Amino acid sequence: MLIYKILRSGEWTALKRDGETAGAPIDEADGYVHFSTLEQVRETAAKHFAGEEGLYLLALEADELGEALKWEPSRGGALFPHLYGPLRLSDVRWSRPLQMGLGGHVFPDDMT
Repeated sequence: MLIYKILRSGEWTALKRDGETAGAPIDEADGYVHFSTLEQVRETAAKHFAGEEGLYLLALEADELGEALKWEPSRGGALFPHLYGPLRLSDVRWSRPLQMGLGGHVFPDDMT
């Protein structure tokens, strides 16, 4: 199962340069890297990145992250994937720019 992370341009550049990251400032503050499922990622973008440009959508395979990935309740009690460890570039299956459209962010048609 793929899970998704939205990064700002500078965060994505740093991950590519350094090979790993503790995540965005909110991730560092919370002590884990926040991810979303396919069903959750659009709401995550709307809630936390409304109107922001220069974003990147990353996809990672949940099963490959091992025991560091925990499923914990968050928005509305839904289980969200949280990574208790660094986000590694080597774990990223693909990345794509997340463009802005008239109604918000435009997600790729094929996110698998």
